[in-house]
Amino acid sequence: MPIAPSTPAHAAQVDDRAAVALAKSQELIVDESLPAATVSAMLTPVDAFYGFWNSGSQTLLDQALGPNFTDHTPPPGRPPGPSGPATAGKAFLAAVPDLKVTVVQQLVVGDRVVSHLRFAGRFTGRFSGVEGKGQAIDFIATDILRVAGGRITDNWHLEDNLTFLRQAGLLPAASD
Repeated sequence: MPIAPSTPAHAAQVDDRAAVALAKSQELIVDESLPAATVSAMLTPVDAFYGFWNSGSQTLLDQALGPNFTDHTPPPGRPPGPSGPATAGKAFLAAVPDLKVTVVQQLVVGDRVVSHLRFAGRFTGRFSGVEGKGQAIDFIATDILRVAGGRITDNWHLEDNLTFLRQAGLLPAASD
């Protein structure tokens, strides 16, 4: 049954297994010198990390991030440690409760997983004091994740926040 436009959907409507399944990469490019077991061990926390963005599950985030996780490119005000993604996820899922993260492609090389992502949903919640009106949200991001000891230890990322802010009506649309 479809959700009525006036009723916000919630990312947490999917369980952890479904959230991780939604986050499986559409295209996976792997360094052929890496053993299959190493690749699987690297992708397990990465899949949990992107599953977190599909569900908001703290369990998945805890499975993904190491205790000394460092975000090397946090926006102003976001903590660079493990609490940073939790804070960002809570705020973003409050703004776009039906968020779906699609992993378009991934490269697995050495101790890194590089992911090209697409974030999509509807702005039906609140963000920066602004109430959404159901605007479509659709923007890309790229993560470079270091994985060690079965957890993500480092993240360097870039999101197309300008597109998000324009789509949400928080900034004027680009002029033609």
